[in-house]
Amino acid sequence: MGDRLAVEVRDLVRRFGDFVAVDHLTFSIREGEIFGFLGPNGAGKSTTIRMLCGLLLPSDGAAQVAGLDATREAERLRRRIGYMPQLFSLYPDLTCHENLEFYAGLYGLPSAGRADRIAALSERLQIYPIRDQLTATLSTGWRQRVALACAIVHEPPILFLDEPTSGVDAATRQHFWDVIADLAADGTTVLVTTHSMEEAERCNRLVMIDRGRLIALDTPAALRAGLAGGLWQVDAEPLLPALAALSASDFTLDASLSGAQLRLRVTDGLADPPAAIAQVLRDAGTTVAHISPGAASLEDVFVALVGDHEQGEGT
Repeated sequence: MGDRLAVEVRDLVRRFGDFVAVDHLTFSIREGEIFGFLGPNGAGKSTTIRMLCGLLLPSDGAAQVAGLDATREAERLRRRIGYMPQLFSLYPDLTCHENLEFYAGLYGLPSAGRADRIAALSERLQIYPIRDQLTATLSTGWRQRVALACAIVHEPPILFLDEPTSGVDAATRQHFWDVIADLAADGTTVLVTTHSMEEAERCNRLVMIDRGRLIALDTPAALRAGLAGGLWQVDAEPLLPALAALSASDFTLDASLSGAQLRLRVTDGLADPPAAIAQVLRDAGTTVAHISPGAASLEDVFVALVGDHEQGEGT
């Protein structure tokens, strides 16, 4: 991963009438970085990607991608990036090989080396067995493999992947991320949206957005370490009354079931969390078996930040 910037976004805004889909986003991405976009459905992830790809004009703000202005130089930009949209983008009445040929020509790949490049991609993404099948006949996993091949057939320096593993099996998901890691190791910058916390852990850095606004940006490890409020695992019986009692406590930020335990996030500055938790449970008539510190996961961070943001918005 280099120090030079591949993407610079400053106060990016997109409105649809009165609705603000993207609300003054500012961030940058380094060359060779795997940069994750995490947020609820409707948070503005796909809209942001479409603006960065020059496919949608921003209402305000600016974006530099691969050294080009994403608004004024959109046509040049589209030849320098790869884009795999969330919805299936291949031509269903063409075979896999014909789709690759079409996209290679669309991106201006010289005909002299085109066959070798397509052959190498077919080998790398393991799509040789289905190269002569119509893409309309393929399962979701195979379609996504072909779509990824089409997105990188011209070896773009920057690759945008919008939910690339949605609907695929575990083996295909693992293969996708192996390819993504190889691309980044070779210097390709990858911006990927995902709902999977496991996939988010594979990113060098993550931006979390909610309602179009940036609510966190850091490495996965730093985001976990920075979660406000101590996390605790609680064994108590009966479980549901214990959950209700802790959820109503003044020091509880959020509480949830985690298997046969309770997972609890408490306010910073609580002098003796185990004692305070135990007292609430005893007052509620429940039996406390064990209280132990919990390690923050990305899911904990995501749920906490989105919840805190929505409370701050007055919902």
